[in-house]
Amino acid sequence: MQAWSVPAPPELPPAEVWHPFQVFDTARQRLVDAGPARGTARMYVCGITPYDATHLGHANTYIVFDLLHRTWRDRGLQVDYVQNVTDVDDPLLERAAETGVDWQELAARQVQLFCEDMAELNVLPPTQYVGAVESIPLVVELIGGLAERGAVYQVADPEFADLYFPVGSDPEFLSLSHLGEQAAIPVFAERGGDPDRTGKKHPLDCLLWRLARPGEPAWDSALGRGRPGWHVECTAIALDRLGTGFDVQGGGTDLIFPHHEMCAAEARVATGEAFAKAYLHSGMVGLDGEKMSKSKGNLVLVSQLRAAGADPMAIRLALLGQRYRDDWTWSEDLLRDAAGRLGRWREAVRLSAALNAEEAITQMRAALATDLDAPTAIAAVDAWAGASTAIDADDADAPALVARACDALLGIRL
Repeated sequence: MQAWSVPAPPELPPAEVWHPFQVFDTARQRLVDAGPARGTARMYVCGITPYDATHLGHANTYIVFDLLHRTWRDRGLQVDYVQNVTDVDDPLLERAAETGVDWQELAARQVQLFCEDMAELNVLPPTQYVGAVESIPLVVELIGGLAERGAVYQVADPEFADLYFPVGSDPEFLSLSHLGEQAAIPVFAERGGDPDRTGKKHPLDCLLWRLARPGEPAWDSALGRGRPGWHVECTAIALDRLGTGFDVQGGGTDLIFPHHEMCAAEARVATGEAFAKAYLHSGMVGLDGEKMSKSKGNLVLVSQLRAAGADPMAIRLALLGQRYRDDWTWSEDLLRDAAGRLGRWREAVRLSAALNAEEAITQMRAALATDLDAPTAIAAVDAWAGASTAIDADDADAPALVARACDALLGIRL
């Protein structure tokens, strides 16, 4: 699958001293080191299910992990970044049936729009952009390996004996979300699970392979004709493309349970090793007091904002102005304030000379090294821009250097 394309971020002079780079790990509930000291950092971020356009909740998530991507690259690391597209799943098939559009056509159209939005927001593309459909052989192989370890069973259903993963096969299950079993069951039901299905051994066991139903897409395999469950797709893709113990598994907080919990459990049982070293999650974006989501229909779409004339860099700056782990609410005021800030920054970087940039860039790097603190990095640029436009300064190289830093570190093109 072809990802979008944006220019590589400009290079900056290396720091004299690099601050330790740490992020908040959901599993351990504390700051941990993120990525190796040198070499290649490996990251897997769960991608879209392409049945509707990119809303600001999506954009927020992918900009957060773009910030991580850029921070690693600034520190001299190569980055192997894998993102999937769940291009066959129940929500996509349901939307296709509602609209009368072929499910493959709908998926292709929404993937294209997502890629356009990401390019406009200056999000660096993943190294590997992988569809679920193209990964079905990997899924079948992984399920076969789980079966060899006794971690697959057929649900007791005389009509559709689908294959399930028994969560009891993983002693560390629920160590990521820190939920108790009884608390996890309603969350599982709310987020695509089927705790009440008759014939399951445990309410939290998750679907691995759904046998073919009339009118649904299906593929022939050693498991029978059918299609993958949601969680196992990401497990298979990540293990194939990155191996075990990669540096960061990422997504929104709504993926902590069940999706990331199930992926980690399946991988541990299949390999006997840790899936990821750290789990990083971005907060939810709300509108009118509720989480922004396709199911609720309370969406602010990136494409609509762009069509209305919003500068994509102002949209990005508005999102970066929030602490990435916090839940927050979108408003037009945030976009208006970000547009004003963007204008002030652009005015400052077009000066013939400005305040020396070294301190501002040092502060930006230190902020991002401390759990991707974008608001503090933004404040450093604010201070530099304000001082540079208020006083006569004589550093002719500073405006261009700050513009490069804003692009390299924050993804803001000035």
